Order: sequence, then structure tokens, then C-alpha cells
Amino acid sequence: MALVRLLVLSVFHVSLVWCNRNLSSQQASSPPVVQPPLGAGNLSFPWSRLRLPRYIIPLHYRLFLHPNLTSLSFTGSVQIQIDVQNNTNWVVLHSKGLQISKATILNQNFTHLSDQVLPVLHNPSHEQIGIFSPWVLSSGQKYFLYIEFGAELAEGFYGFYKSTYRTTTGETRTLASTHFEPTSARMAFPCFDEPIFKANFSVRIRRSPEHISLSNMPVVKTVELSDGLLEDWFAASVKMSTYLVAFVISDFRSVTATTSSGVQVSVYAAPEKMPQTHYALEVAVKMLDFYEEFFNIRYPLPKQDLIAIPDFQSGAMENWGLTTYRETSLLFDPLTSSVSDKLWVTMVIGHELAHQWFGNLVTMAWWNDIWLNEGFARYMEYISVEATYPDLTVEEYLLHTCFVAVGLDSLNSSRPISSDAENPTQIKEMFDTVSYDKGACVLHMLRHFLTDDVFQRGIVRYLRKFSYKNAHNQDLWDSMANTCSEEDFISGKHCYRSPMMNTWTLQKGVPLVTVTRKGSRLLLRQDRFLRTVLPSDPVWPSLQKGFLWHIPLTYKTDASSTIHRHLMTTIPIEEEVNWVKVNTDMTGYYVVHYEDGGWDEMTTLLRENHTALSYKDRTHLIHNAFQLVTSGHLAINKALELIDYLRLETHTVPLLQGLGYLEAYYRMIEKRNELELTHNLGMYILQFFRAVIDQQTWSDSGSVSERRLRSEVLSLACHLEDPPCLQRAHQSFKDWLESNGTLNLPTDVAVTVYSVGAQDDHGWASLLHTYKNSLSAAQKHKFLFALTCSRDTSKLEKLLELGLEGKVIRSQDLSGLILMVARNPLGHHLAWNFVKKNWDTLVKKLQLGSFCMRHIITGTTGQFSSSEELTDVQSFFESIKEQASQLRATQVALDNVQKNVRWSQRNLEPLRIWLNEQKK
Repeated sequence: MALVRLLVLSVFHVSLVWCNRNLSSQQASSPPVVQPPLGAGNLSFPWSRLRLPRYIIPLHYRLFLHPNLTSLSFTGSVQIQIDVQNNTNWVVLHSKGLQISKATILNQNFTHLSDQVLPVLHNPSHEQIGIFSPWVLSSGQKYFLYIEFGAELAEGFYGFYKSTYRTTTGETRTLASTHFEPTSARMAFPCFDEPIFKANFSVRIRRSPEHISLSNMPVVKTVELSDGLLEDWFAASVKMSTYLVAFVISDFRSVTATTSSGVQVSVYAAPEKMPQTHYALEVAVKMLDFYEEFFNIRYPLPKQDLIAIPDFQSGAMENWGLTTYRETSLLFDPLTSSVSDKLWVTMVIGHELAHQWFGNLVTMAWWNDIWLNEGFARYMEYISVEATYPDLTVEEYLLHTCFVAVGLDSLNSSRPISSDAENPTQIKEMFDTVSYDKGACVLHMLRHFLTDDVFQRGIVRYLRKFSYKNAHNQDLWDSMANTCSEEDFISGKHCYRSPMMNTWTLQKGVPLVTVTRKGSRLLLRQDRFLRTVLPSDPVWPSLQKGFLWHIPLTYKTDASSTIHRHLMTTIPIEEEVNWVKVNTDMTGYYVVHYEDGGWDEMTTLLRENHTALSYKDRTHLIHNAFQLVTSGHLAINKALELIDYLRLETHTVPLLQGLGYLEAYYRMIEKRNELELTHNLGMYILQFFRAVIDQQTWSDSGSVSERRLRSEVLSLACHLEDPPCLQRAHQSFKDWLESNGTLNLPTDVAVTVYSVGAQDDHGWASLLHTYKNSLSAAQKHKFLFALTCSRDTSKLEKLLELGLEGKVIRSQDLSGLILMVARNPLGHHLAWNFVKKNWDTLVKKLQLGSFCMRHIITGTTGQFSSSEELTDVQSFFESIKEQASQLRATQVALDNVQKNVRWSQRNLEPLRIWLNEQKK
């Protein structure tokens, strides 16, 4: 992009004048005071670090923006009140892709320090600019930095970017929206774009009368200008970080309600989608009321807007007072959205509104502790939805969240919850399963360790102490502090010791607790649980060295209903007990292995009296057994024998857990040249779950759990070509086609019906046509999934090309599309080859460290299980070595393929033998 060159210098060398100082002094010190001539030719960039210096603190931004939705560009200005803490001639801040036309500095009396425009130096590699003042900025004084700038509205999903939508009449309309987290506020206006630099923001936006503008705060006045344009003036914000600033200019409409404390809540969407906004409004009002009571801290803003953006890469964003969402994360159409869609919308709103306290009111000091934002928000999803919508049975999903975390954390390529991250790519990678899911599960363990009441008091203490400030990992633990002895803990006193929780956040991995019964004692051993390395491997000792966790153990026996509590030690038990189940309800973040016949005891218990354990304990046993098969600690036939009791199971969660492992095996094996094994496993699954399949109705009746089971079971049955399932799906699809799409299929089975219908040319073409015209984002997602189920590879290739083009299939859906194609047994190599061929284009569209790129890397390779596929993945990553070296996701992908290769080498033959035995 060509930049305006008037006194704006691109500097491609960085002054290393302070390289001999340590980092802490660099962050605190200012550049040397100099007074060269105002000409910029003899100036070099004054700062060499990625993070900004700390000698200038922003206090208040007065930001003006004028976006032009016709030319797709914007101009603006910002006046930043700054507090200077060391004498300096330089102000260093962030700017990326902005054409800066003017920069001046004024004193507190608004007098210019120079009668000339000041030189602006650029360091593009660090996304920084340096502004030189010929007059010394004095320590202890406040000044005003004034900058005028402009840019094109960004392509993609970061910064100040354009989005479009089509009306039912075929008209394309444009809007402008923002997404700044983590490091993209600098793309919209020059700023101190780090979370530690909290400030107030006063925003003005100029617009045409046919549009509205939204920002974090309410409009206090609208001024009509002589050219017919309008200018909205927003109230000054509370003190917040730059990544939380937001503004949207659109022609959207809204529905509005008020919370019990008087907060105005509005949900915005494209005009024709307004009927889909009412559920989100109901949820948001309930959630804000709940959080104000739970945290005992009033929501500090007068309003909370929620808006559905047509082009949006992530699920949602917590901008203070103006949360932004994908349409699938906010809009709910009762006719086309399933119960799973409803739960998703509810949980996402709960997540983003939790951020108004965790993340917005109290913000991590740096991105290494992003889990303080995201782990808490993920965990509060479950607490808030359980309290406000108990019928959604959200607690059934928390186990799955922790299972996902264990899946990643048991690879050697995992990372600690609190990890170093410096550049924008590394920072983007922090938004991952470890920060969100493991963070939530560690908090869940802490909550049960301390009890609900003590946990809640601790987080309220944390929020109050650090309101409008920044916090570190240790600050949370200090707020929870309640020191007592192990004896106190065992007796039920609510204890906390700071070093204990650091073992969960400052080291990577998940513990494996091995349990052995010796008479009246339980002998316990902890190791690091790894699924990619066997204990017999030479590298095993080195990968175990230094890992130790303070584990709050719980267990139950058949002798009583008491939940026993211990810290990791040798545990005395009653000698006459028949069984011991460790990690009650999986409140602890660890895997349990029962040695010396312990798994046989669990199998017997489940067969003879499975209700002696809670559904969570039954699900936990299934999960642990199959994880131990992958890690080489347990034979596959032992895990398969354990789930034989599922013929008696009536609870959805353990049923789906067992079915899920069998389906995962099937989907990996069907992508290999193992036709007989694939057929036998498919037939076994259908025979084993025959009664469950036959019990399902093709309707939307029943509880949330029953409806979830229906969706999963019928989808798999049709994929396994179960004749009754296929017959019913074909008939339903025929009825839908004959209605010209006006028939609303039961939402629980719609995607199964569409997937079966997509197998012939006419059905596929009809689905693609309906996809193009649907107003329901949830329905479009179902259509797209069905289209990727085609057995015609030319159709799959067409979908991938449409996704890359970004018109019929939006770019925001490209990563999901690629993973859907990869799930298809005829599409997994097709998708991987597409990624290799179009790598540079994908990086340009989606950004290297984004979760979309990470999911593409791990998702397209996730079911590779041969040595040849492993070599291919290694070769490709070597060909993009410079980029691959910046991504943890590439190593995660390699670890995962290696895990699959080892699993196949160890388990395919035993599985083949076991399945043959079941026929006898």
C-alpha cells in the first residue's frame, strides 16, 4: 500500500542505542533527550523492543472517525492525553497500515510545542511509530498528542473492516465493524495497543443518515452537518484497554429491553433477520441480572449492545458495552435452529457477558495470562447457563470440555496455561484449548476444592481489588488464599496454598494417577500422562523429569456414599470394600489408571450395578479407559469390555461417550484401505446400539439430552448405511424437496436428512441453491455440512473453490468448510492437498496465528494414521519452515499424527480379532 510520504518516514533499520540495557530498564526508561533540527533525515527509530516503553502513559483518547462505505475507506483523528514519566523527545506507540498525515504535540493549555508538523518514523516490523518533539517533554507533565490519519477499510476480520450482506431482493449492503483483540486496534487508530495501557475513550463517528453508528457507550448527542451528514458523539468510556474499543456503522435494526438494575440491552441484526433476535435479548437480560448478583458488582455501563456481524472470524468478542457475534452465535430461528444451536447461543452470550467483569473490569497485565480472561469466561458459561436455563442441562457438557483439554494437554507439544507470548502471531496462538478449556477445568477443580461459597468469595475479592486495573496469574491465587494443613483439608476445611495452583498453571501437561490396592491401603503414583510416548520408550524418563502436581484427590467406595478427600498420598481404606472409584465426578483435572485388576473391578461394577456410580463417574471411566488405550497403558479389549454395559445405560452422556470412541475409531479406519475391518466395525456399532437407534423418533420431542442423543445416533446410523435410517431420511428429503423448501424438518434430524439427500445430483444442487438464499445462519450451516457429505469428489472440490472465492460461501466459513470436507472419507486427502496448494492464500485471508489457521492445520491432518501420511505432513511443514516455526499448531498436528500411527500399529490387529470373536 502506498503511504503518504509528507514527513512520514519508513525506517527499515532500528536503533540499538539501548541494547546493552536489560529489559526492565528499557521498559521504564525513555530515550535520551536530544534537540536536533526538526528535519527528520538524521533521526533513527528510538525503540528496539516489541513492547512499548513505559515512560509515557495514555490517559484519555478523543477519537474521531469518518468511514465512507462507498469508497470503503476512512479518515480520522485522535487526541491522546499522555502522562510523561521521564524527560524525552519521543513518543512511541502502535500503528499498522495507517497513512498518517499530521502529528503534533500540545501542552496542557492546548498550545502547540512546535509550529511545524512533527516527524513520524515507522518501524513496520514492530507495528510502531515514533513521533519526535523538538521540545523536551518533561517528566511529571501531561501533554496532548494529536494525529490525523486514514486508511482503507480492512479486508478480512481484524481492525476496522468491511462486511456485507444480501437482502432477499438480491441487494448487497455494506457495513463497517471492528475486531481488535488481541493486537488490531492499531489498524484503526494510532494507540498504545497493549492491555496494560488502560485509558478512557471519547468517540465521535460521522455517518450518512441512512446508517446508525454504535460504540462502547451510548450516544449523548447527534450533530447535523452542513453536507447532510450526521455526527454521533458518544459518552466517555470507563477506563479500559484498547482491544475492547469497538464501533459499527450499519443499517441494522434492534430490539431492546431493560435489566432489573436499569441497564438497557439491545440486540442488533440485519433488518430481515430481526425475528431471530428475540431469544438473544431474553438471554442477555437474564445473564446480566445473574452476573450482577453473582459477582455482587454492578455492571458499570448504562447499556449493553449485542450485534450479529455477517462476516466474523471468531465466535464472538466481548467489547465493553458492544459485544459482537457471528450470526450463528447470536441469532436463533425457532423454525430452523436446533436445540444444540439454542444451547450454543446461550453459552456464547454467557461467555461474552462474563467478560464484562473477567477481562474488561479486570484485565490480564499481558497476553501470557489470557487464561484469566478466557478460562474464567469459559467456566462462567456453565455456571451462568445452569443458573438461568437449567432445562438446557449444560452441566452435561463440562465433562466434554475437560476431555478436550486432556486430549491436547497429553501431547508433548502442549504448553503451560501461563506461557510467554511476545509477537502478534504468538499472542493469537494463546487463544487456544489450554487457555479456554484447561483454564475452565482447573477453575472447576479449584471450586470443588474450596467449595462454591469460598470460591465465589475469592473471585469477588479478586474483581473488587483489581477493578479497572490489570492482574497477573499470582494475583488470582492471592485473592483465593486461605492457608491450612492437609489434616484440615481432609476434615473438610476449605484450604488453599498458592504453590499448589502454580503447579497447574506454570507447567504443561496433565497428571496420570496410578492406583494400586494393597489390603487396607491405596498406593498412588503420579506421572505425566502422555499419549505419544510409551513408558518403554527411551525418551520417557526425560519427558517425565521435573513434573509434579499438587493433586486434590477424591474417591468413593461401595462402603458408603461419602466422598473422601485427600491430597496426593497413600490413602487408608476399609479393607472389605469391593471397589474404589478415584476422581469423583471428574472434579479433578487428572487421568486415573487402575492397576492389578482394577479395571476388571470397574467393568464388573458397571455390568452388575452401574447406577452405583453417577453418570459423570461412568462417563469418566469410559474416557480414561480409552485414553489409556491410546497411551499404551491398557489393552483395547479391556476398554471395549468396559463399555459392554452400555446396553443397560439410559443416560445420554455415558452413552454418547462410548459411542463417540467407537465412531472415532470407525472414521479413522474408514480412511485407510481396511475394507473388511471398516465393515465389521460398522456392523458391530449398529448391532450394539440397535435398541437405542430403534427408540429414536424423527421429531423434536423430548428433553434436551434426549434430543441431543437423537441427533448423534441417527446421524451415525445413516452414515453407517443402516437401511431403516436411510429409508426414513430419503422419504423426509423427498417431502422437503416437493415442498420447495417450505417444509420445516424437525431440527434435530434435519442435518441427517440433508446429508442423505445430498448424495444424488439433484438433491445436492437443490441444497446448494437453498443455501445461497437462506436467511438463517444456523440452517446454512446444516446445508453446508450436508453438501460436504457428497461422495462425488468433484462436488467437494467445487465447494472448496467456492469457499476460497468467498462469495457464495463466506470466507469466515472457509476453515469450517475445509474441516467438513476432511471429515469425509473421500475428502480427507482432498482437503489436505487443497491446504498445501493454497497455503499462502489461506494465510493472507485468515492470518497465520488465528484459530482458523490452527484448526485447518490440526483438523485436516487429525485422522491421518499411516507412516506415509506422517512423512507427507512433515515434508510440507519443512517447506513452510519459516512460518511453521512460529506456530505451535504444526507440532500439535505432528504429535497427533504420530499418536494415530502408533495407535494403528498397536490396536488394529487386536481390534480385528476382538470383532471376529463378537460374531461367535
